[in-house]
Amino acid sequence: MNGQPLTDQAAPLRLGTRRSALAVAQSGMVAREVTRVTGRPVELVEITTYGDVSREALAQIGGTGVFVSALRDALLEGRIDFAVHSLKDLPTAAPDGLVLAAVPEREDPRDALVAHEGLDLAALVEKLAGAGRAARIGTGSPRRTAQLNAWAAARGHAVETTPIRGNVDTRIGFVASGELDAVVLAAAGLNRLGRAGEVSWHFDPELMLPAPGQGALAIECTAADSGLAGLLAALDHAPTRVAVAAERALLAALEAGCSAPVAALATWRSGSELLLEGVVGTVDGATLLKMSASGPIVLDESAEQHARALGHALAARLLDAGASTLMGERAR
Repeated sequence: MNGQPLTDQAAPLRLGTRRSALAVAQSGMVAREVTRVTGRPVELVEITTYGDVSREALAQIGGTGVFVSALRDALLEGRIDFAVHSLKDLPTAAPDGLVLAAVPEREDPRDALVAHEGLDLAALVEKLAGAGRAARIGTGSPRRTAQLNAWAAARGHAVETTPIRGNVDTRIGFVASGELDAVVLAAAGLNRLGRAGEVSWHFDPELMLPAPGQGALAIECTAADSGLAGLLAALDHAPTRVAVAAERALLAALEAGCSAPVAALATWRSGSELLLEGVVGTVDGATLLKMSASGPIVLDESAEQHARALGHALAARLLDAGASTLMGERAR
């Protein structure tokens, strides 16, 4: 079917997904929606990516692309018909031969704390400071580490961040076993797994801005299969697509991947006003640059172009303010 018009209306569509419980849950949600809007059956095809089997830090194995390259290969080779990704895992460069067919409505973009005794961040840090030690918080994200350190330093405390990898069960298990006092996870993933009740506290974006695209999904298929792309477009949510386009344009302009402490969130204000916030800093939290930009955007065929322009403009301001120097300091 790869590269051909959608002809066999009886055959199930093959949806490629990573094997993790979260990826399968997300893909299952999309599969049900595709069946609902098209009447076509969908079968999941589980694919192991390099990011799933490697235990090294993401920065050491190539960043976000390690979770999507195997799925993209399967698409181009015709082994699957379309793929579902966490949008924050997608490299910002457009892939040859593939198209982003749909970006469904975004889930909660915030980060969430799962902590011992269900404490919020302030209560956890203050309780352990009283016991004479720093809170041990697990996260594999330099973005989260930078903002956690900045928050703690502003309050005269310190936190001890520990790099972690693994699925949601593994990460939360570090808290249950007492190895860590808390872990930080994406609220969207916990919601999609039906585990929102395990969240101790949600980070306000003012305290911790999320990763570009966090909470959103990306549905890809081959550019040649215009028939399938047209069907999948029924799942597209224009306000989400435009918002994440602004965030990813900022990320691309900063030439930063997941190894750099960069955060961004675009939100719709009254009417058609899009507000984009961005953060760049050092992992130790000693310096954080936070800026915002906004502009009116009408949801028409030029909306993504205007959103990307907003992202590029904010990136230019951050770079003028020293963002490139901060990211260079992190790398040294």
